[in-house]
Amino acid sequence: MTIQDYINANRERFREEWASLIRIPSVSCQPEHKADMLRCAERWRELLLEAGAQQAEVMPSDGNPFVYAHYHKSDDALTVLVYAHYDVMPAEPLEQWKSNPWEPDIRDGRLYARGADDDKGQAMIQAKAFEYLVKNGLMECNVKFIFEGEEEIGSPSLSAFITKHKDLLKSDIILVSDTSMIGKETPSITTGLRGLAYWQIEVQGPNRDLHSGHFGGAVKNPVNALCEMLAKIVDDKGRITIPHFYDDVLPIPDEERKMIAQIPFSEEAYARAIDVPETVGEEGYSTLERNSCRPSFDICGIWGGYTGEGSKTVLPAQAFAKVSCRLVANQDHEKISQAFADYIATIAPKGVRVKVTPMHGGQGYVCPIDIPAYKAAEEGFQTAFGKRPLAARRGGSIPIISDFERILGQKTILMGFGLEQNAIHSPNESMDLEVWEKGVVAVTEFYQRFAAINKK
Repeated sequence: MTIQDYINANRERFREEWASLIRIPSVSCQPEHKADMLRCAERWRELLLEAGAQQAEVMPSDGNPFVYAHYHKSDDALTVLVYAHYDVMPAEPLEQWKSNPWEPDIRDGRLYARGADDDKGQAMIQAKAFEYLVKNGLMECNVKFIFEGEEEIGSPSLSAFITKHKDLLKSDIILVSDTSMIGKETPSITTGLRGLAYWQIEVQGPNRDLHSGHFGGAVKNPVNALCEMLAKIVDDKGRITIPHFYDDVLPIPDEERKMIAQIPFSEEAYARAIDVPETVGEEGYSTLERNSCRPSFDICGIWGGYTGEGSKTVLPAQAFAKVSCRLVANQDHEKISQAFADYIATIAPKGVRVKVTPMHGGQGYVCPIDIPAYKAAEEGFQTAFGKRPLAARRGGSIPIISDFERILGQKTILMGFGLEQNAIHSPNESMDLEVWEKGVVAVTEFYQRFAAINKK
């Protein structure tokens, strides 16, 4: 039986099992759903056993439980570790949903619900490809699953858990379906993610707000001081001015730049969609390179002084800003965090006291496109979608991917099947059902191609 025949024969069961997960509101950021987190973990344990895992258990952690399962083919077989998460974002605002977010609704070729894509839908792609291969005697890899319930709150328990269970999670490659493609007609594999460093800056001036007429021109205004500092961080060529910031930034390989240039993209449409006159950024790079392969600096929020209705002529006592850098692979977020704090100290003007507080950060990640596991994924997409997938770095951050490499010593293949229109984290999240089924085909092909490496 082919994988498509298997999907056709089991389509309604697949969707009902998918729905059984969605109906559990496993919202990790809301304490009232603590019991739902355990319920969802238990349901995944049942589903993985039914799919063919030889062992599956719910394992405790410092936070929400993990689900671990495994299938052992032989001591000589290659081992794939599949990661996913079962927690979801809150569904609010509920009034913006066209259907109940906790009851799947199929319309227009899509399944609508919270978690339809992120990550219950994509995790089910992995589970059903695995099921097909095991049930039909075609699985030639050892497979391990590790599903967590805290990804949407930053995976606070993951690093300690995988460090503690390093031997248990030993594998030859890590496989994740929690990213997106360029488009339904333009399949792609995510090959890079940017890292992150985030700070809060506090500028303290006088001990109280002052009358700007009595003190203006004699006392340094904290808001002015903050703006002066922030204006110096990026130069007129779009380069970040922090000393040694670019020391560890690797150039974009020529082959990858050529692949990025093949991505269907309109500068005009991109700008029009977000209602800006034009795109800007670091000289020498395209927009798609700037927002995925190059680092960036942004002021995420800024406040201070009087912002209410009408006018109030004050010289404010304090000013604040939240700022961040998106980093690229090989940049260490802790090193950059300290470099930023040191730089701010050197450019802080006289007359104010400046405090920089690091808030959080994570490493970037790049997957080589010439390793056997990537080639297996590439061939899987080729079979499922009828065209070779593009290699595409993404501008967002998934710090756990770099944790996997740092702790477990393995690369991760990001076989994601989301689309921008799936609206993850937003009302009316959905999953394209045709893409979902092609995803099952692609992952099935990945296992067969990856296993074949051992036979060459």
